[in-house]
Amino acid sequence: MPLPGPRRFGEGRPRSVPSGSGKCRFRIFGTARSTEIKSIGEQSISAITKYGANTVFKISLLAAIILTGVMILLRNDALKYTIAACIVAGFLLVLNFFRDPERAVPTGDDLVVSPADGRVVAIREVFEEEFLKLPAVQISIFMSPLDVHVNRFPMSGRIAYFRHVPGDHGAAYADKSSDRNERTHMGIESGGRRLFLKQIAGAVARRIVADVQVGQAAIIGARFGMIKFGSRVDVIMPKQSVVKIALHDRVVAGETILATLA
Repeated sequence: MPLPGPRRFGEGRPRSVPSGSGKCRFRIFGTARSTEIKSIGEQSISAITKYGANTVFKISLLAAIILTGVMILLRNDALKYTIAACIVAGFLLVLNFFRDPERAVPTGDDLVVSPADGRVVAIREVFEEEFLKLPAVQISIFMSPLDVHVNRFPMSGRIAYFRHVPGDHGAAYADKSSDRNERTHMGIESGGRRLFLKQIAGAVARRIVADVQVGQAAIIGARFGMIKFGSRVDVIMPKQSVVKIALHDRVVAGETILATLA
């Protein structure tokens, strides 16, 4: 149910989540071969995210080859320029998907900012059994293919838990995707405050980038990965957290305050 405004959550219904170990290296997960990432939390230095640089290069090369072939081989000018325009438009969409704008990150020890751009598709009570192990509130954010897909840490602290969970590739906006789709689970803690985060692959998004490792410091608003081509992120906090957004709100990674932790 939509929330009328900030409030504290009551106890939710228990539900089961598989447990697992957090001691591992973190890679790009998906249908392609996993590739280990060198650095942790490193900032991009251009408008294109480092997590998509390799993909953009390959698509650029392919587009250039096809475009050259079309311009040389086709004799029908109308068809030639129509195909060329489609190739250029498609390439611009790819660049748009991998864009990585800077963000004005708010500060505050108890703040939880959005880890992703997108729309809030769920705010509900759960019982989180894997990391928090207590009644909690879950905020789910759906990222369409047109949104920025770089993910950012929702709070500052230490990465205390991580695991990759294989799974399906159903529609990411559906509630069942939280427990059925391929995903990563991340636990962040700072003093007595704890937060659980899920990166969830969707029907189109089949590669999850998680540039983190257990014990690494997390800085609120810093980039840590992405999910390629449409996906979902779940933020799960203790039930005492005060929610600052409502269902269907648009949120911006690293800027929009989702909640304050109790």
